[in-house]
Amino acid sequence: MIRWLVLFLVFAGPATAQETSLRPVARPEQQVAEPEADENTASDSAVATSLRPQPRTAAVAQAAETARVARVKGQICGDPDLQGDVLGTVAGRGACGVENAVRVKSVAGIRFPANPTMNCETAIALKIWVQRGAIPQVGGEGGGIRSIRTASDYACRNRNNQSGEKLSEHAQGRAIDIAGIKLNFGREITVLQGWGSGDDGKQLRGMWQAACGPFGTVLGPEANRYHRDHFHFDTASYRSGPYCR
Repeated sequence: MIRWLVLFLVFAGPATAQETSLRPVARPEQQVAEPEADENTASDSAVATSLRPQPRTAAVAQAAETARVARVKGQICGDPDLQGDVLGTVAGRGACGVENAVRVKSVAGIRFPANPTMNCETAIALKIWVQRGAIPQVGGEGGGIRSIRTASDYACRNRNNQSGEKLSEHAQGRAIDIAGIKLNFGREITVLQGWGSGDDGKQLRGMWQAACGPFGTVLGPEANRYHRDHFHFDTASYRSGPYCR
């Protein structure tokens, strides 16, 4: 009896184990989750619904055109950044006088209240100095530059107003003297008071240096006693290059 029981267990055991063993269960199909909408992702209708700049009204367009025409009409030396009057030839006694003379009212948007007279070569050099020297040195201080005060422009005289000296570059409209820089908030940076000071002195020295190149002669308070209160710029040409002192 025991023998038959043993034989039964030997032959029946594997089948029973196979029937009762755990089999892997097939996993249900996984669904790929839809990505959540990103609020920064443009929709198909973004172009249609995006804000567009409104076309200028007729009044705005007309005002812009009027300003453009006035700017072109008021230009001198063929440059809209130079505004003023064309004078032509200005006669003077002896060797004095200016060819291709202009009266400068503003340079790069900066007013020159004295409306200095000079030739176009000098006016163009003045524009370069205003844009590369005066405006960058002042920056936004005091609301920026409102106007530039000049001490002298065309004048039939000798150098430094001294008898016996050579004829000044002022006598041919090739020179301009700068005395002060008026700011929009009212303060004025002057060569006389600001040259030896802190911030104003640094700015004025930067302006003086910026003039050396566009102008052939650049003189300041350290040149001599005649220039203690202004910068002298002129377009004289020297073989050795600009004379700056």
